[in-house]
Amino acid sequence: MAVVSGIEPIDEYFTATVAALTAPGRGEAPTLNVPNPLALFDAQLGSRHLDLAARRLRSQGKGFYTIGSSGHEGNAAVAAALRPTDPALLHYRSGGFYLARAAQVDGSDPLRDVLLGLVAATAEPISGGRHKVFGRHDLNIIPQTSTIASHLPRAVGVAFSIARTRKLGVVCPWPDDAVTVCSFGDASANHSTTAGAVNAALHAAYQGLPMPLLFVCEDNGIGISTPTPRGWIARAYGDRAGLRYVAADGCDLVDALESARAAADWVRHERKPAFLHLRTVRLMGHAGTDYEQSYRRPAEILSDYERDPVLNTARTLVAHGILTPAQVVQRYEDKRAEVMELARAVSGCPQLDSTTAVMRPLRETLDDARAVSVAPAEPGGPPLTLALAINRALQEVLQAHPEAIVFGEDIARKGGVYGVTRGLQAAAGPARVFDTLLDEQTILGLALGAGVSGLLPIPEIQYLAYLHNAADQIRGEGATLQFFSNRQYRNPMVVRIAGLGYQKGFGGHFHNDDSIAAIRDIPGVVIACPARPDDAAAMLHTCVAATKTAGAVCVYLEPIALYHTKDLYTDGDQQWLAAYPSQPVRIGAARTHGDGADLTILTFGNGLWMSLRVARRLERAGIAARVVDLRWLSPLPVEDMLREAEATGRVLIVDETRRTGGVGEGVLAELDDHGYSGRVQRVSSADSFIPLGDAAREVLLSEDTIEAAAVKLVGERA
Repeated sequence: MAVVSGIEPIDEYFTATVAALTAPGRGEAPTLNVPNPLALFDAQLGSRHLDLAARRLRSQGKGFYTIGSSGHEGNAAVAAALRPTDPALLHYRSGGFYLARAAQVDGSDPLRDVLLGLVAATAEPISGGRHKVFGRHDLNIIPQTSTIASHLPRAVGVAFSIARTRKLGVVCPWPDDAVTVCSFGDASANHSTTAGAVNAALHAAYQGLPMPLLFVCEDNGIGISTPTPRGWIARAYGDRAGLRYVAADGCDLVDALESARAAADWVRHERKPAFLHLRTVRLMGHAGTDYEQSYRRPAEILSDYERDPVLNTARTLVAHGILTPAQVVQRYEDKRAEVMELARAVSGCPQLDSTTAVMRPLRETLDDARAVSVAPAEPGGPPLTLALAINRALQEVLQAHPEAIVFGEDIARKGGVYGVTRGLQAAAGPARVFDTLLDEQTILGLALGAGVSGLLPIPEIQYLAYLHNAADQIRGEGATLQFFSNRQYRNPMVVRIAGLGYQKGFGGHFHNDDSIAAIRDIPGVVIACPARPDDAAAMLHTCVAATKTAGAVCVYLEPIALYHTKDLYTDGDQQWLAAYPSQPVRIGAARTHGDGADLTILTFGNGLWMSLRVARRLERAGIAARVVDLRWLSPLPVEDMLREAEATGRVLIVDETRRTGGVGEGVLAELDDHGYSGRVQRVSSADSFIPLGDAAREVLLSEDTIEAAAVKLVGERA
């Protein structure tokens, strides 16, 4: 077969260089200590030609922006050093790894898989055309999107859960001796998620906890256009106490395989973390339309051609007498023909063509979550505060679900800053209720990894403001998994967050944060905000059932100021206490207090407590109000909102969050979008951070403001 001229200089350089190689004489070739070398070479060739096909498809307007694997094909050796049952969370340059692992499992067509992703075809087997990702359920490759090491905290959680599931007698999808592998680039090695994940892994191993985690840093010496200082990765990670460091030349298949085996076998045997530093090379630019010549000298680019891992594997095969130069070129061109033919075949495949089709995983998850209706197991008993109701619900969850684990900062022996989790560790044991290090990325990453590994995680974020240190673990990792895996992978979790304002004696910005805008717009996330004790218990059970049944990511926002509140109208009336509930609360269902015909107040959280007090004062003034507790901030209870709004024709939205980006904006928009034509007004807290002490009253929403707005609104009767 004649050589077909390549579309990239590296392509032509490969064929010309191989053609000039000299095969060893008879009996002169040394033995190559690499099992199935041709299979690994085939994975490398496939990865290279997928990149070339991606360029061709994009130039024809049939493919999309992608990040190629060229120069990183040595990661095929990492796949060969592991088992197909080892969970993998991969860098976006993992074409060689993906193809090498697929070759270990029957019944797969990995070249077609990747090409379908390149053209965003609905037939693509993992994301259904929503993204080009390396992932497949039967290969135990958990899909990641454009990862800048944001997947590493999850990888820590997966590694942690392998042993923890066995300890709890919970079924885990990974074998007892599995190794978790996560790969990332040298630029991403500087990200806080990498630093946090490595620290968390070492912190766990230091305490004697099993942490079978293999970090693979694929170091090509450049992050997009910014060079990594020479020797930096080795300096930063080569001498970390407790971290096994193994350096390897990713451009040399033999060295890469031997080093990867050594690292993987050590992790598998010792159940401790290791860092495989795989030196690679950048070929064909960073991604898509990146023009490498704009920031790299021609001589620098050309010198990397000599380090091309595909070329070096070809040299090795020729030097050991496994293939002749002509056979290498033939194999290379045969792979080109195979990939290009597949590319032509998939280029016209259907793509997602409607909002409904794109959002199907999100819609199905939410529909399944809404369908859940779970009542607490043992209702009744003495009246409880909000904190005690949450505590009792957590106890019931731990009793009913052996896979449930509760963890966070100070939540174990101490029972949390406010005592909400007090006694849980004593009842359920330290394997299920435990403290974490003080790193929110790690807390949420642990939950993400536990969720895909068979556990039901209930992490706590100690204060709402602390969430922003790690919000991307929900936004970019947790909420996207079902979307980009077409619901084949799920990370069920209920994230408890103590938050909102009105604390007395202990406040300021970090302990009185009133903004949830960062999570309200995340597609697919359920946000519960209970105010009353009976609602709190029922809603927590619903969140647990929804995450267990539908795999939903639920955020359970707890108003700190109401934790230990007992009274409503007057001191000692104890009207904020409630018995443990007997009725379920479904997602998206509001609760109406009163049946006044003059005014509807839509509110939540601390706003419910204030609005009920204001409603009592309005009643004395001859104004009959009904107060609607939204309870669910995402999805909003739109049907209930509209029904109660139409009942009076006058709506006051009482929103304790900030005016800009606050919950009230969403409530107002939903009323308008659904045709509500009555009067409406909104009151909220100011667009300010919360100061310390009594000054907080100047920017937080007050009862006086609510009352004045209500009187004005009702006074504007037509």
